[in-house]
Amino acid sequence: MKHTDIKALAGQVDASVTVLGWVVTTRTSGKIAFVVVRDGSGYLQCVVSKRDVTEEVWARLADLAQEASIRVVGTVRADPRQAGGVELTVTDLTIIGPSVDFPISPKEHGTSFLFEHRHLWLRSRKQVAIAKVRHRVFQAIHDFFDGRGFSHVSTPILTGSIGEEAGNLFATEYFDLGQAYLAQTGQLYVEAACAALGRVYCFGPTFRAEKSKTRRHLTEFWMVEPEVAFADSEDNMRLQEDFVSYLVARALDQCGEELKELERDLAPLERVVPPFPRISYTDAVATLNRLGSDLVWGHDLGGDDETLLCKEYDRPIFVKNYPKEVKAFYMKENPDDPRTVLNNDCLAPEGFGEIIGGSQREDDHDRLLARIVAQGLDPNAYGWYLDLRKYGTFPHSGFGLGVERTVAWICGVPHIRETIAFPRQIHRLYP
Repeated sequence: MKHTDIKALAGQVDASVTVLGWVVTTRTSGKIAFVVVRDGSGYLQCVVSKRDVTEEVWARLADLAQEASIRVVGTVRADPRQAGGVELTVTDLTIIGPSVDFPISPKEHGTSFLFEHRHLWLRSRKQVAIAKVRHRVFQAIHDFFDGRGFSHVSTPILTGSIGEEAGNLFATEYFDLGQAYLAQTGQLYVEAACAALGRVYCFGPTFRAEKSKTRRHLTEFWMVEPEVAFADSEDNMRLQEDFVSYLVARALDQCGEELKELERDLAPLERVVPPFPRISYTDAVATLNRLGSDLVWGHDLGGDDETLLCKEYDRPIFVKNYPKEVKAFYMKENPDDPRTVLNNDCLAPEGFGEIIGGSQREDDHDRLLARIVAQGLDPNAYGWYLDLRKYGTFPHSGFGLGVERTVAWICGVPHIRETIAFPRQIHRLYP
C-alpha cells in the first residue's frame, strides 16, 4: 500500500499524498471536520471540508472513532502551528479497520486498568514517546561500544552458574542434567569472552525472582554488561561516566520532541557530563547519618538512602568500595581496606537511584574459590569460571546498566514499568 510517512510530510508541501494510520481524535465544526491521525512516525491534523469531498466521504466521518485505522488522501499544507509544521487538506478518506468502543478513553483510568490493557495503552502519546526514547537508548548503547572497539557477545539465558543471590533465581528442569536457571546476568560469560577479545559486552533480558514491588524493580528487564581486560576499578568508573553521558547526550540530541511530550525538565540532563563525583561507601554512610538516615555501616544502601545522598549533587555520582559481605562473590577485595571490595554503584539524581553496578573482578584463583565456598555455592558449578584464573589470569573489570531504570530517568518517568512494552512484575504476567 503506497503511502508517505507523516514524519516525511514537511518535505512534501503542496504535494498530493496518501497517509495510512489510526485516528487519535475527531471533531466537527459545521462543514469542517478535523481528524488527528498517527502512524507511528508522527501525528498529523487532517482537515476535511464538506465542499471538497464527496457526500460519501463526508458521511464516513460519522463512523470514525478513536483508533480506527484509515487511509487519507490529500494535499500537504504548511502550518507552523501544527506538529511537524504541516497539515493535510483531505480529498478522500477510507476506513480500513473500524474501532468500536475503544476501552481507553481520554478520561482518567487507574493504573491496574491501564496495565490490563497494556497492548492498547501502548498507542497513547506518552507511551509512544517513552518507546521512542528507549529505542534511541538501545541504538546508542550499540554505537557507543562499537565506536570503542568492543565486540558484542551473546550469552546464555539458561545457565547452571549463578552470578547473584541464589534466592532470586527462576529455576527449571533441564532435561537429564538437573536444574538450570534463567540468567540473572551474562557477566560470568563475558569475563571468559574478554580473555579472547579484550573488550566485550552482552546485551539482553535478565531475570530476578526477587519479590520486590518497588517502582525500580521488574522481574524481567534488559541489561547491558561490558567487560574489559586489564582494566581496574578506576578505569571502570571512567568508562561508566563516559557511557552514561553518551546515552543522555544522544537522547537530548535525538529525542527532543519525545522529551517535550513527556514534559521532561532538560536542565538536570544537560548537567550529565564527566567527571561524576566519587564517594566511598564509608563516607556515604557518614553523610547519610548527618542528613538524618539511620543507615548502619555494613548494610546496603536502600532507595531512600540513594535519593537522599544524590540531593547533595547536581549529576550522577559513584558510591564505591562497599562492604564485602553485602556484595557478590566475584568482586575483588580492596587492598586498602579488606572489609570492602573494589566496586561501585552509579546513582542517578532526581530520585532514580542505582542505574549501574560494577566492580573489578577477583582474578586470584584461591581467593575466588574461597569466596564461592563462603557463600555456600557449589565450586563444581564454577569449574569453568575458576579456569579463567588458572590459564593466564589478568585484572579485569565490568559493570551492568539497567536499561529500564536508565530510560525512566532520562524520560522523568517515576515507575520503570512504563519503560518496557510488556512489564513483568511479581503480580503481573498478562498481557
